[in-house]
Amino acid sequence: MAVGAHEHQLHEGDSLKEAARDRLTQEGEQWTDMRAAVFEALAGFSKPASAYDIAEAVSKSQGRRVAANSVYRILDLFVGANLARRVESANAYVANAHPDCLHDCIFLICDSCGNTVHLDDDRLSGGVRDAAANAGFTAPRPVIEVRGTCGDCEDA
Repeated sequence: MAVGAHEHQLHEGDSLKEAARDRLTQEGEQWTDMRAAVFEALAGFSKPASAYDIAEAVSKSQGRRVAANSVYRILDLFVGANLARRVESANAYVANAHPDCLHDCIFLICDSCGNTVHLDDDRLSGGVRDAAANAGFTAPRPVIEVRGTCGDCEDA
């Protein structure tokens, strides 16, 4: 674990769905069948997924067309409740494997294969907050994205 990182419980599979449902209901929201389907589809992607990718996956699983606009609204709710993170430069989303832990996001995004790694480093994000404060800017939850080439693509 990197210096400045913090410990938290990572969830996967059914544990992730339960943690997401618990977090959303703690926020005073309902865990509806459609929200569960969107979260399950999002969590099923190994790379950041667009709302259109998620809408297509949910449409296939439900046997009926689900509009991307509906998925966008649910994803916005998920981001606000810490169930998902938005990868700004890709206009895509990833499920948050630790929705019960509020922290800043650092994404490493491979331009070759699209693989995205999510890091937690409070020291780095704290430095960004400090720099913002020194410039008279408030950054309550900064998102840092680093684009480049992952080790697998670099070696290929």
